[in-house]
Amino acid sequence: MTFEACTNFTSFFNILPKDWQDGIVPFWDNYKETTKGYLLIDNNKIIAGGLVFSTCPPDMLYDKDEAETWINQGYLYVGFIFVIEERRQQNLGSIWLDNLKKAYTNQKFWLTIEDLKLEAFYVKNGFKRIKTLNNNGLEEVLYTFE
Repeated sequence: MTFEACTNFTSFFNILPKDWQDGIVPFWDNYKETTKGYLLIDNNKIIAGGLVFSTCPPDMLYDKDEAETWINQGYLYVGFIFVIEERRQQNLGSIWLDNLKKAYTNQKFWLTIEDLKLEAFYVKNGFKRIKTLNNNGLEEVLYTFE
């Protein structure tokens, strides 16, 4: 298994669920110059991946001021972290995050989650719950990693 910078984003986007694709693909032209992607590859197949944004990501446009606050403090936003269904429960999300932290030594990250069942995963991986945000009536939680 290898951790690699993404060069073909269409291949990564194709493993994402449709609603996730809808959250990034229409916006991609505006982000491709300021966003990096990283993949876990096994036997020439993408098994996990995610994006690292240095500008306000599309899923934070509802609270651009909040996003800018973190970006201006030197944080990078981590989003669209995904592990393919048949490879779940193999610690691949943690492996992806560990590799990302090694690739960005001493970098601070932030992210938001809607699915609060993921909180234990992010806390286990060193993220700290900071605050709750309101996304048009939906609760999202902001986490940081320093």
